[in-house]
Amino acid sequence: MSLFKRAVVSEILSHAGVVLSTLLIVWLSVLLVRLLGEAAGGSIGAEVVFSLAVFSSITALPVILTVSLFIAVLSTVTRSFRESEMVVWFTSGLSLKDWITPILRCAVPVAILIALLTLYASPWAYRQMSEYRQRFELRSDLSKVTVGQFIETEDGNRVFFTESPEQTEDDLGKVVARVIDEEGWVNVITANSAHIETADNGDRFLVLKQGQRYDVLPGAPQLRLAYFDSYGVRLESKDDQSSPENIRAKAEQHIKGRPTTQLLTDQTAKSWAQIMWRLALPLAVINLCLLAIPLGAVNPRLGKSGDVMLAGLIGLLYMNLINLSRGWIANESLPFGIGVWMVHALFALLMIVMFWQRLRVKAPKNRDNS
Repeated sequence: MSLFKRAVVSEILSHAGVVLSTLLIVWLSVLLVRLLGEAAGGSIGAEVVFSLAVFSSITALPVILTVSLFIAVLSTVTRSFRESEMVVWFTSGLSLKDWITPILRCAVPVAILIALLTLYASPWAYRQMSEYRQRFELRSDLSKVTVGQFIETEDGNRVFFTESPEQTEDDLGKVVARVIDEEGWVNVITANSAHIETADNGDRFLVLKQGQRYDVLPGAPQLRLAYFDSYGVRLESKDDQSSPENIRAKAEQHIKGRPTTQLLTDQTAKSWAQIMWRLALPLAVINLCLLAIPLGAVNPRLGKSGDVMLAGLIGLLYMNLINLSRGWIANESLPFGIGVWMVHALFALLMIVMFWQRLRVKAPKNRDNS
């Protein structure tokens, strides 16, 4: 029995490590492409792409761990049946029920890790991502400008493009800006260079040198043209308008970023729905791992990729039902006391039924000798 348990645990952990690393690589690849696209479009700063990728991975890790361990258990069980290894164990006096103990040895520690992630680490990571994005939004328009790129700010009302400065005293080279003011005028400003000046009262100005300004009112035959040697634009840096405490408070307003203790004191439907989701994943990983035992034993003739496809379908159904229950709780269509265990009870019942069908001994059919 000890040899069997060690062999099962070792193989499950080996498969789980391979699946986990594969899913993480795929996740990070897609995530980095999206974040780099946002950085190129000016939605986030290029310097925070790595940090946002790390925090996003923390939030996705509970689901990735759940799916990885489920696939690992299912792959181990189906391989044992496909290669007739289970015949050896069965002839040694073992039963399919003996898989439960070694699988729980793998699933319970992972469930505890997932619980720590969903209850504490993931909300913290969501708050960090929100704070990073808020700090970028609170920066002045000039600080978001990247040489050689078109940068949009204020929901597209301001668009900047600049080249590298040719003079050491300049902060920016040639500048092209399009600004839509509150009255609907479209202002197109060009300049050969720009630098920042600070007034005695602390106000900061972007001073454009040797340029033109074109003002157009869409839908009206009005045009204003001005040439200037020096043109100052006041920079309203928003860094001083919001303290770190206010930024943190705004980050916690997002339901996913709220600490679990705060959700318990909110006593709202959305808070209960979020609590249900955070409790669901640790329970789901245990349920799915136990369900993988009869799933892998039911059809031992699956192809090498059949168990992975089956794991994906079952896991997708499980997660969709959890999300559906969360939505019902948030809309007050389902009480929290029922929604928190309903899906898990359904899959636990399915697991028990499949175990019973696999373990039951069928009576031999009566044959007529006449």
